[in-house]
Amino acid sequence: MTVPETTLTALKLAGQAAADKQATDIVAVDVAERMGLTDAFLIASAGSERQVLSVVDEIEEVLSRQLKLDVTRREGKAGGRWVLLDYGHFVVHVQHEEERVFYALDRLWKDAPVIDLGLTDGVGAGEAGSAISPDEPRRDWTPGTDPDAS
Repeated sequence: MTVPETTLTALKLAGQAAADKQATDIVAVDVAERMGLTDAFLIASAGSERQVLSVVDEIEEVLSRQLKLDVTRREGKAGGRWVLLDYGHFVVHVQHEEERVFYALDRLWKDAPVIDLGLTDGVGAGEAGSAISPDEPRRDWTPGTDPDAS
């Protein structure tokens, strides 16, 4: 894994902040070797515009308070459907569930290594009670399909 320890700490805090606001499908991926502009992406889903904004506010608050990190660039907050927080070494994407399926960032980055966030409440990887682990297969979402349908 190429993610520096300081970035990993920030990703874990951001992931837990998202989980604390009931975000789902919380995944962090190491994109450093494939992208070059940043080390990692944190992707989380929320069920409504209000919840997207709540998750974003919590992430910003926790990272500012605990690590003294301020967001370098913020995009999409006015719409509340997909908010991007650029912290330089990592980027946070908080998406409405519909945008998450449509834009399929999970599919785009499915070959990137997954970063274990060690979330304490078990939220992540699409199911309550499951933990994100590097060995877990990535979800391959296709727009207009239900990845959990059998």
